[in-house]
Amino acid sequence: MAIFVKIYEENPNPKEISKVIRVLKNGGLIIYPTDTVYGLGCDITNTKALERIARLKGMKLEKTNLSFICHDLSNLSDYVKQIDTRTFKVLKRALPGPYTFILPGAKSLPKAFKKKKTVGIRVPDNAIAIAIVKALGNPIVSTSIHDEDSILEYTTDPELILEKWHDLVDLVIDGGYGDNVPSTVIDFSNENPEIIRVGKGSIEIF
Repeated sequence: MAIFVKIYEENPNPKEISKVIRVLKNGGLIIYPTDTVYGLGCDITNTKALERIARLKGMKLEKTNLSFICHDLSNLSDYVKQIDTRTFKVLKRALPGPYTFILPGAKSLPKAFKKKKTVGIRVPDNAIAIAIVKALGNPIVSTSIHDEDSILEYTTDPELILEKWHDLVDLVIDGGYGDNVPSTVIDFSNENPEIIRVGKGSIEIF
């Protein structure tokens, strides 16, 4: 049965955040709020946890598209190849915010991602997600949690999320109702940026 933790975005309680960190460091999976939909995440350095996420998605790890959730752009070079000034300016303007940027992967990527040519980078505008990543000391790897409902693609109620996922993950954060619109995805891995998905983030910024 997953632990259910209430955390307020206005002022995330360090004691509750440390419970989340313990779970992540022990290879656990968490469901947590972002500035868009609720995400399923784990520690980027834990291969077993990454494989659990891939299994839940019914895919092999190397084929699974996962986003790296960072707390800012300071450690970007650990995960992506050097990007040009124009791209960096766009990232700086858009983040934190409801965007996923697909960028060319660095050679220094963690072992599980060595074959990845590109990675998705997110810096969500959500104090809970940012506090988790800061306290962990490295990104979490994340994917959106989908709903089988034919009308709503994403579950927004944390209690319903717990009901559905309590046997599959180790901790669910109640950070209030989530959104049901995912992030806007922009591919910056080639010369000409390409909008892959229009979501919550405005494309006018580009």
